[in-house]
Amino acid sequence: MDSFLIFVFALLGLQFGSFLNVVIYRLPKQLQREWRADCAAYLNVPCPPEQEAMPLTSLQTRSQCPHCGATLRARDLVPVVSFLMLRGRCAHCQHPVSWRYPLVELAVMAAWGLCAAHWGPSLAAVLWACFVTTLIALAFIDADTQLLPDQLTQPLLWVGLIGAFMGHTGEPFDTAFWGAIAGYLSLWLVAFVFEKVRGQVGMGAGDFKLLAALGAWLGVWALPVLVLGASVGLLAVALGAHLLRRGPASARIPFGPALVASALVMLVLKACGVEPLKALLG
Repeated sequence: MDSFLIFVFALLGLQFGSFLNVVIYRLPKQLQREWRADCAAYLNVPCPPEQEAMPLTSLQTRSQCPHCGATLRARDLVPVVSFLMLRGRCAHCQHPVSWRYPLVELAVMAAWGLCAAHWGPSLAAVLWACFVTTLIALAFIDADTQLLPDQLTQPLLWVGLIGAFMGHTGEPFDTAFWGAIAGYLSLWLVAFVFEKVRGQVGMGAGDFKLLAALGAWLGVWALPVLVLGASVGLLAVALGAHLLRRGPASARIPFGPALVASALVMLVLKACGVEPLKALLG
């Protein structure tokens, strides 16, 4: 029964991974279209037609090839299998399809299967699987666009707090509550001081909200190690980019993916019963 449960969860994760690729691609475009429309309305000027704008969900429109615009058939959208059968190319224009699509699907499938294996048939398994799925989406969206949409960070925060309150995440509500507050205020304070000293914005509000959500899920005591791990990872990426001379020296590196990577490591440690702060302090 346990193997069957893991198999069912993994299949669900594979389907959610396929949908996640849609969210990662379409949500930023949808938001940008809405922002441009709002700006045009505020300035009382005509809004230019948006050729690339698409609704968020596949229920509103069928998937299309981003290169040629052809509508994809159901057989072109089978997670992982279609990518392998088509040899990583569009069925219509033969343009190469990014390896990121099957990798996201496989990552979400693995996350759901592992959550089922650890937490068993419970709401906790579903909640933690959704937690990892949302983090994957946020990491890729931030890497692509330097956006951390409220449509993802705010539900992540509230589900974490409600899950802790109801006892489904394994985190006491008081540490989840203070984790959310400390997570938001700590990065807000750093960004505030940086802006006052340097005269420029160094971090977006999306990072504050993401860390608040992570604090709600992982607890206030996880924040020091989480931020330290993310900072070290970000520094390593920046140093590597500098040594390899990838991109301009002034290019901004998003903090969201580093926070996500650190949070996933923290989740694995939490699932193994390891308290990172205690381990760090010896």
